[in-house]
Amino acid sequence: MTLPPRVTDRAFARLKEIAETVGENQVLRVAVSGGGCSGFQYEITLDAPAEDDLVLESDGQKVVIDPVSLPFLSNATVDFTDELIGARFVIDNPNASSSCGCGISFSM
Repeated sequence: MTLPPRVTDRAFARLKEIAETVGENQVLRVAVSGGGCSGFQYEITLDAPAEDDLVLESDGQKVVIDPVSLPFLSNATVDFTDELIGARFVIDNPNASSSCGCGISFSM
């Protein structure tokens, strides 16, 4: 059963901070493509929504996922982390059998 990904309040809050800084709402696109050191990699960008995207929305902020990437992100969690090594959006994906140390590349 394919469950949609979940976006944490912390990730939506960071998107809101970005919007306030640049003066407009930014849509966060989470996609999966072939490549990386483990076979697949996450692509996290600011983008415009497409007609066939899944849109996850909270407090006026949007995260979009294209239909090709959606099965790879079933039941995953999109979060934002702010640690000593840097701040970034991260994906916790229960479908990944292994991932690279960078946190961007994974295998299934």
